[in-house]
Amino acid sequence: MESKNNDRAIFVLFLTVFIDLLGFGIILPILPLYAEQFGAKPNEATLLVAIYSLMQFLFAPLWGSFSDACGGLRQRYGRRPILLLTLLGSVIAYIGLGFANSLWILFIARSLAGIMAGNIATAQAYIADITTPTNRARGMGIIAAAFGLGFIFGPAIGGLLIGTDPINLSIARRILYRFSNHPTLQN
Repeated sequence: MESKNNDRAIFVLFLTVFIDLLGFGIILPILPLYAEQFGAKPNEATLLVAIYSLMQFLFAPLWGSFSDACGGLRQRYGRRPILLLTLLGSVIAYIGLGFANSLWILFIARSLAGIMAGNIATAQAYIADITTPTNRARGMGIIAAAFGLGFIFGPAIGGLLIGTDPINLSIARRILYRFSNHPTLQN
C-alpha cells in the first residue's frame, strides 16, 4: 500500500508535467507570430518551434541519467532537485522569451525551455521509484494524463490569447510584448 506522501508526490509530478506541457502549448500558436515581429522568415519561425522539441529529445535522456547518477543525493532527496532545477530553468526560459529583443534571444530562450522540458523522463523515473509494481501503471497513467491535458489546454489558451485577429494579438501582445525592448513591439 502506498502512503499519503506518495500520493502527494504523484500529484506534484502531475502538476510538474502539466505545467511543462501547458507552457509548451500556450506558446505554440503565438510563437510564429511573435517571431515574425522580429523579422523571422517562415523557415526561421518553424525552426524556432522545432528547437524546443529537438532540445527536449536530446536532453531527456541526460536529465534521466543525471537523476540516476545522483545516488546519495537521490537517496536523501529523491529526484526533486533535478525537477526543481528544470522547473526553475523553464521559468527563466519563459521570462527570456517574454523579454527577448532579437530573434537569436528567442532561439536561446526556446532552446533552454526545451532543455528543461527534458524533465519528463525524470518525472517518470520518480513515479517508478515511489510506486509499487502493482500501482506503477496507475502512476504512469497519471503522468500521461498530465501530458495530454497540458497539450489540450495549452494551445486552447494560446489561441484565446491571440484572439480573433492574429495580426493584432490583443491579450497576447499585452502580456508577452509589454516589456520587450524591440521597437516594433512597442505599441
